[in-house]
Amino acid sequence: MRVLMLKQKIMVAVALSLTAGCAVQPTGPGDAADQRGNVPEAVIAMAAPDQDVATARLVPEDGCYWYEHSGPVETTLLPLRTANGNPICVAREA
Repeated sequence: MRVLMLKQKIMVAVALSLTAGCAVQPTGPGDAADQRGNVPEAVIAMAAPDQDVATARLVPEDGCYWYEHSGPVETTLLPLRTANGNPICVAREA
């Protein structure tokens, strides 16, 4: 019985450590990545339905638009995609 309890505790600890870094962490309040609502109309027109474009933002690190998806447990940043499934990004300067 004692071995079974120890195995359960180890399994819980491993599961928690594996899932601890899965969520996208919000950035600081002054970051450009946190400025919602500055999405051009052309981007909104390209976005597939069922995405919350009101929470979309341009993330400077990758040059793509991301939106907040509110799931049953947590809110996660997901890439804003077209109806074909392509991510919506700005053109990079060469």
